[in-house]
Amino acid sequence: MRRNTKKLLTLGVTMTAAAFLLAACGGGSSEEKTSAKNENASIKLWVDVAFVDTYKPLVEEFEKEHKDWKVTIKPSESATAQENLKKDPSAAADVFMMPHDQLGQMVDAGIIYANTKYEDSVKENSTESAVEAATYDGKLYGYPYGVESQILYYNKEKLAEEDVKSWESLTAKGKLGANFGEAGANYIFTPLFMSNGDELYGKNGEDINGTNFNNDKGVQVLKWIHSQKDNAGVVQSNADALSNLGNGKIDAFLSGPWSKLDVEKALGDNFAVAPYPTVDLGNGPVQQKAFLGVKLFGVNASTKSPVAAMALADFLTNKENQLTVFEKNGTVPANKDAQTDGKVTSDKVAEAVMTMSDADHSVVMPKLPAMVSFWGPADAVINDTYNGKIAEDQYLPKLDKLVKDTSKSEK
Repeated sequence: MRRNTKKLLTLGVTMTAAAFLLAACGGGSSEEKTSAKNENASIKLWVDVAFVDTYKPLVEEFEKEHKDWKVTIKPSESATAQENLKKDPSAAADVFMMPHDQLGQMVDAGIIYANTKYEDSVKENSTESAVEAATYDGKLYGYPYGVESQILYYNKEKLAEEDVKSWESLTAKGKLGANFGEAGANYIFTPLFMSNGDELYGKNGEDINGTNFNNDKGVQVLKWIHSQKDNAGVVQSNADALSNLGNGKIDAFLSGPWSKLDVEKALGDNFAVAPYPTVDLGNGPVQQKAFLGVKLFGVNASTKSPVAAMALADFLTNKENQLTVFEKNGTVPANKDAQTDGKVTSDKVAEAVMTMSDADHSVVMPKLPAMVSFWGPADAVINDTYNGKIAEDQYLPKLDKLVKDTSKSEK
């Protein structure tokens, strides 16, 4: 997200002036005050390899505004940010890309610096879900720059817009490729429990004892999952989904914005996209939900230049720069104003992702470290239910065990 740097005093002044402002306001940690006196700050930046060329000119622009600050940009995959940071925090980047669901692990390990200078602007300019994703235990840490969610891709020659609004009409009039029976079903179909009113690690995803799938609503979800085995409009698809879409074996499938180019190639002029459909889990239609992921920049707790590092993270996520990243890499902005820009609203995939990013359509992926213990057991329950390996009278006991096994703190 791009926030207006002209409104942020520290971005228009030298480090010496920043120190004066901190002293005048009586704010800032001792590290920040020490950093503010260090005019010749040298900052290391980690971004995904696919983003290096996008961010290089943005870094150059930042350096022109801050002539005493030097930024070195290096490729490092955000998916392993917390792992790479933990290896040697003192040698790691000062500013780095990260997926928001690693936030709890980073906070618990003491390796991420709280966003002490740009909290207000992040909260003002970012979507509500992005702010939630950047916050842990009531404190803001991250600088959101993008959102992503699963959406529905479909062949508009086979299915009309009205057809894809509900699971029932979609699978009655076409073939939907969906992964119920193999690894990875957890990510796609765990949100069905939240669609039906249950919670995963509480309302904000931070309560270790807040999962309540082991109830009547959870049993309804498992019954529905099992019923899809006999749904002629559902084709078990996973790695073969794209090829199935291209050869006409399926007419639609669930995936994220990362599949856009491949789906366009497979469908050509028949390419179409929509938010998730509604689904009837037993009590009438409800909105099928997906997990929402938020892309963040974070600041290393071991940085020797926290003021400069925070300024860089804030600059890289302002509105204008989020729009640049959207144009170059397709990352849907987390900045509210950027989301209303014509470049974004005219993109059908971005439009569907933005719809899915609201609270009615998605659940912010929990940031609790215990999530690492959830994925395996959740996959087993969903896969075995779909494949008929669990008797219906064992659904509740299986859910009891799932909740018990995944409600243990991970240290």
